[in-house]
Amino acid sequence: MTEVPNSVPFLDLASVNAVHQHEYEIAWKTVLQHQCFVGGPEVEKFEEGFAAYCDATSCVGVANGTDALELILTGLGIGRGDEVIVPANTFIATAEAVCAVGARPRFVDVLRDTLLIDPDAVAAAVTPDTAAVIAVHLFGQMADLDGLTAVCRRHGLALIEDASQAHGARLHGRRAGSVGVAAAFSFYPGKNLGALGDGGAVVTGDTTLADRIRMRANHGRAAVNRHRHDQRGCNSRLDTLQAAMLIPKLAELDSANLARRRAMERYRRQLPCWCQPLAVAPMAESVHHLAVVWTPDRDAVIEKLDGAGIGWGVHYPIPCHVQPAYRDFTEFLPVAEIAAKHILSLPMYPTITDAQVDRVCDVLCELAS
Repeated sequence: MTEVPNSVPFLDLASVNAVHQHEYEIAWKTVLQHQCFVGGPEVEKFEEGFAAYCDATSCVGVANGTDALELILTGLGIGRGDEVIVPANTFIATAEAVCAVGARPRFVDVLRDTLLIDPDAVAAAVTPDTAAVIAVHLFGQMADLDGLTAVCRRHGLALIEDASQAHGARLHGRRAGSVGVAAAFSFYPGKNLGALGDGGAVVTGDTTLADRIRMRANHGRAAVNRHRHDQRGCNSRLDTLQAAMLIPKLAELDSANLARRRAMERYRRQLPCWCQPLAVAPMAESVHHLAVVWTPDRDAVIEKLDGAGIGWGVHYPIPCHVQPAYRDFTEFLPVAEIAAKHILSLPMYPTITDAQVDRVCDVLCELAS
């Protein structure tokens, strides 16, 4: 296939990871020397560093972000007979984790300007069976935790953060992962803090909950006797190698997020008026995991981008509540359903250059003319 001149990839992991190649090589050699591939010293070092970064007390490294959500729900005793409120506009893993513990997801709509969960919709959806609300910090921006906290306190509900797309984000000065009873993070390679494979973590200020989650994630094994299993557990642990690769990236995460913010600001200045980026709420500091825009005719925009060799994504073309696997929970949620037909994600990564952003904007401006 002939490469289009001045092409721009949607995500350039090669350039992102090249920044840390030397540190990766050292980490790889170190792990090969000590041979502790599961539960090695790098895991504890990363957990301590990431907990501190998130202004939390504890971090438990797990296999992936979906497991992190499921382990939080199980650790809180949420299961069959319970309802958990989730936004319809999220990756399917949020609802998947709820169903995995035997609970029922209650989908609610999102706000038009940010596409984040609507606290008023949450308040209207509470029933006697509601046990928790999952606030998804989507596209790099934290949900309205003040509004959601008020609802949860009023009804005695657990507030869980799904921060898988918001490593380092802030709202009113507070980090993602420091507000709810616990937060789930994913370290999937394309995330702001991405591993070289799958990985995830639970972050919490509740040490008792952290201990319970750590035990369950390690086959229910007792901390004092590895041959005794005090609960029915599972196998969900962050590999030593992945932890070793995450440590240097964590040290540079704020700088990488700043580069994303600068790229997004450049997009805002140069995109045509018909191509409207999502809003950033007052007092919010987004880390722009994705550069999401509203388009009047997405198919036409995609055709133009394809012709120019510019990558793109759609997050998410089918909202959770209308997915075939979740038809039992179907409701009419207009904002999420309209957004699914019109939003588009433009190239975004910390190593994207000014020239690449300019190229994307120039191509879109040609479509407008």
